[in-house]
Amino acid sequence: MERAFQSQKQRKEESTLSITVVGASGDLAKKKIFPALFALFYEDWLPRGSTCRENCEDKMDQFLKRCFYHAGQYDSEGDFSELDSKLKEKEAGKVSNRLFYLSIPPNIFVDVVRSVGLRASSLNGWTRVIVEKPFGRDSESSGELTRCLKQYLTEDQIFRIDHYLGKELVENLSVLRFSNLVFEPLWSRDYIRNVQLIFSEDFGTEGRGGYFDNYGIIRDIMQNHLLQILALFAMETPVSLDAEDVRNEKVKVLRSMKPLKLGDVIIGQYKGHSKSGRSHPAYTDDPTVPKGSLTPTFAAAALFINNARWDGVPFLMKAGKALHTRRAEPDEAIYLRINNKVPGLGMRLDRSDLNLLYSARYPREIPDAYERLLLDAIAGERRLFIRSDELDAAWALFTPMLKGAGREEDSARAVPPWQPRFTEPSPPRFMSHLKVSFCEFTDN
Repeated sequence: MERAFQSQKQRKEESTLSITVVGASGDLAKKKIFPALFALFYEDWLPRGSTCRENCEDKMDQFLKRCFYHAGQYDSEGDFSELDSKLKEKEAGKVSNRLFYLSIPPNIFVDVVRSVGLRASSLNGWTRVIVEKPFGRDSESSGELTRCLKQYLTEDQIFRIDHYLGKELVENLSVLRFSNLVFEPLWSRDYIRNVQLIFSEDFGTEGRGGYFDNYGIIRDIMQNHLLQILALFAMETPVSLDAEDVRNEKVKVLRSMKPLKLGDVIIGQYKGHSKSGRSHPAYTDDPTVPKGSLTPTFAAAALFINNARWDGVPFLMKAGKALHTRRAEPDEAIYLRINNKVPGLGMRLDRSDLNLLYSARYPREIPDAYERLLLDAIAGERRLFIRSDELDAAWALFTPMLKGAGREEDSARAVPPWQPRFTEPSPPRFMSHLKVSFCEFTDN
């Protein structure tokens, strides 16, 4: 299925922009992509003198008038030829720029890209394709997917999206480090004992187990979201903020890390229990999850970067579902503590907080990550999208461990040692298995 959003920016009357969401009836499209498209439409193409966001009924009508729905088969070149004809009718002979967002399962990426490349590409403007994760299951499948996509698209046309890179705090990470001289000299093994990247949800799969069981928490969260943040945090100062310079530094970090083995990781799966008269189901109680599944819903690992700046510093990753607290998308804030003297005649020290709470400092609504990433894709800005060699380096870190966990005999040993109850915190004592004796995860 395809839904095409057609708009013409007033200051570029000689060209048109068409955005086609392939998989328009899916959850991601309804909850994230279309709201982001409307927000961009509302903010960037407003008539002068428009009122605030709350009074947007007229703008919504204008937005919907520019949308149309086109039904078809993902692997049908004929259906994409029909879409091409509809788009040409809207474009009215002007220079046409086309953006395709693939909000579909990865097993049909290649079919759609083939049809787009052969039947629905722009003839006089640019054509770009946004691809959602997962980008394969391991190094081999990821490489094969990239090879197949490049039969019909160039690397510059492929925008591999990781929406965590579009989050305000993640974007601010490099600014905080490189534009504040107080931080850069301290950003090394000499002053940082460990770095913790924590993804914690207080709910389970809730009917989404069919998708999740195919990938597990490591492929779903750690190999992409958390690893991307790690690379941004640990990279050396790029030559510039140009997309290629930033991504070059991220690749250097990823290639400096030792691949994980199964013994380097703690994995687990939440089980059910009753508390205060309320029953919490186990992961395998989800009707969309196969009975007896050993897919991990929790994982913790320590990664090390073999370079002069970070030698010996553990980068601790923890990701889990059905834990006791939600820290997947915390309120945007930067926390800093300093030591200061307590006023008075004595010499007594105190610790004070110098915290930046975004909601208090910047009352304006913070754009959703998808808004930023869609706008970047339209502009051709690739800094927040993942390059193919970056993807290869990321999978190289996790593939040996994933292959070990995929073997039935290893999985049977790996999952049972810790089966946390629903909303039970991960015990710090298990961190000793990561062979990091001098630090442990923050007790959440």
